[in-house]
Amino acid sequence: MQKTVYFAGGCFWGVQRFFDQFTGVIKTEAGYANGGAGEVTYEQVCASSGHAETVKIDFDDEKISIEKLLGYYFMAIDPLSVNKQGGDEGIQYRTGIYYTDAELEPRIKRYCELERIRLGAPLAVEVLPLSDFCIAEEYHQKYLDKNPSGYCHLPKALFELEPR
Repeated sequence: MQKTVYFAGGCFWGVQRFFDQFTGVIKTEAGYANGGAGEVTYEQVCASSGHAETVKIDFDDEKISIEKLLGYYFMAIDPLSVNKQGGDEGIQYRTGIYYTDAELEPRIKRYCELERIRLGAPLAVEVLPLSDFCIAEEYHQKYLDKNPSGYCHLPKALFELEPR
C-alpha cells in the first residue's frame, strides 16, 4: 500500500538523491514545507520564509517500512544540529519529519524516541503533521542526477547503499 512521508534534512538535493536509491520508494519530489504560506519560491525560502527544504517520499510500505526509511533518514542527518546540516545554515535547513497519515504518527514518534534514548540527548528534529507543502522549481528536481558534480552536504558513499 502506498504511503507518504516528508523529510527535511538540510539541502533537498542530497536528500532526494539519497532516498531515490531505495527499493520501495515510488516517487520523490523536492519542495518546501511547514512555512505557513501557500506557494513560495526558492528565493523566498532563502530569505527566511519559514519553510524547510523538504522531500516528499511516496513509498510502498510492503517493500520498505516507515521504520526502514527512518533508519536511513537518521543515517543521513545530524539529528542534534539546529537549523544546520553540513555547511548549510538557516531555518530552511532544519530537520523535520512531517506526515499526513495519522497511522504513521505513533510509529514515527516511537522511532524518534528510541533515537533520543540511543543518543542520550534531545533531538533537533521536528515531528509534526504536514501543514503545507509546495513543489520546488523544476531545476531543483533530481538536481544531482542532472548535475552529478553539484554541491551536496551528504558524502557520496551514502548514494551507493543500494545500486540503482
